[in-house]
Amino acid sequence: MARRSEAVHVATNKKIYKGKIYYTHLLRRTFRKDGRVLHQTLGNISHLPEDLIELIRLRLRGESGPAAGPWRIVRSLPHGHVAAVFGQLQGLGLESIIASRPSRQRDLVVAMIVLRILFPASKLACARALREQSATSSLALELGLDAVEDDELYEAMDWLLPRQGRIEKKLAAAHLQEASLVLYDVSGSYCTGRRSTLVQYGHN
Repeated sequence: MARRSEAVHVATNKKIYKGKIYYTHLLRRTFRKDGRVLHQTLGNISHLPEDLIELIRLRLRGESGPAAGPWRIVRSLPHGHVAAVFGQLQGLGLESIIASRPSRQRDLVVAMIVLRILFPASKLACARALREQSATSSLALELGLDAVEDDELYEAMDWLLPRQGRIEKKLAAAHLQEASLVLYDVSGSYCTGRRSTLVQYGHN
């Protein structure tokens, strides 16, 4: 049987965007399996106060931190549905299909895809759902997004458009064979009257 050992630590990533420095703090498990060192991200703790992140880092190293009183939970964000959809997206490799290199634009596009599945809404509503003050889920924390504005989402869509051809080729290579037929629907329907139980007011 292969020998296996593991440790949990805080990994800090630094990213510079438009002259501003962003830090992402991830709780990671590092373990050795069959002679290889593997890493698993357990969660994103970037939303926590800096002193608390440092305390977690020290305690995971086996060092003692400054004395602190009991913790008080002041807010929690729904996470299960985000983990399900975002995890499936990662499993399909969609991030690398959109762009091979990580970037804020790619993260914003991924966020819009996840939100389109979970809570279809306008770009303004999406931006509000991703801001710390009005967040409706843990999605922004998972992607390490900070201070998202609705204009950024439109800019990310402009960034995505020139990549459409490459994305289609990657998807075709992965899922289609020669002479495959692809059908897709972009139509919409609407109903009039007030008695239908199948529709909601203002939605097609």
